[in-house]
Amino acid sequence: MEQENLFNRRTLLKGAGATLGIAAFAKALAPITEWTKDISVDEFLQKHYRELDKSELAAVIKRIEAETKEDYGKEVTISAPQAQKGVKFAYALNLSICVGCRRCAEACHIENNHDRASGNSYIRVLEMSKGSMDMEHGNADYNHPIPQDDKFYMPVQCQQCDNPPCVDVCPVEATWKEPDGIVVVDYNWCIGCRYCEAACPYHARRFNWEKPQIPAAEINPNQSYLSNRIRPQGVMEKCTFCLHRKREGKMPACLEACPTGARVFGNILDPNSEIRKVLENKRVFVLKEELGTKPSFYYFFDE
Repeated sequence: MEQENLFNRRTLLKGAGATLGIAAFAKALAPITEWTKDISVDEFLQKHYRELDKSELAAVIKRIEAETKEDYGKEVTISAPQAQKGVKFAYALNLSICVGCRRCAEACHIENNHDRASGNSYIRVLEMSKGSMDMEHGNADYNHPIPQDDKFYMPVQCQQCDNPPCVDVCPVEATWKEPDGIVVVDYNWCIGCRYCEAACPYHARRFNWEKPQIPAAEINPNQSYLSNRIRPQGVMEKCTFCLHRKREGKMPACLEACPTGARVFGNILDPNSEIRKVLENKRVFVLKEELGTKPSFYYFFDE
């Protein structure tokens, strides 16, 4: 990232802090907006994730772990696994055998420490009429027995685009695409403008309207800075293909929860991977190809 291109939302505030002194500065910050009321000065002045050196990142993680313990009564471990060279992750989904059970969405909800009251998940499962690919007419709120004979089911989540419009519109570069193909968010840098939400044609971004409420016993303690740590109020969040799992050699939680084996995940650069076998032997397609977003999420039907 070129430093001159990074819109540093804290530059002016850092100067003010040096002039006023930290105590007076903290008092001056208090009335700025409602979303700052629970934000410490250290957090507000924190550098962008990609600017942090190892010692600074370690200090930030230690602070967030302590804040989580204080706010939620749960000991958590937050990691920052890095992208590996020669790896680009991709997903494929067999629509012929997806039964619309939504277990993937439930697994996402639990794995990624979503707010319990909202029932949030990064995955929407659309019930679609056979013969139609019009997502806008898909029903994500069905509550009848499944599967229905005249329907098929299409889970939709972040497509991890190679040309992500959500990244292009972010005014503070709080979201970017990692070398292994995953679009991530620095939750501590996001200003909550929601431009990315508006830009995403797949409705894959989520906004935290309130501070997430999760009982301590239900918190997943194995967390990552760029993925499933508990997000602050007033910021955007999104699917990361379970970055905290896949960079440690595990599969995404949604894949492990699928009872029919409809989901295929792996390194698209590995010619022996399952995902490559699908791409080379199935008639795959991507959603809204005409938009030029170049998704890394593929769909197919059995012949």
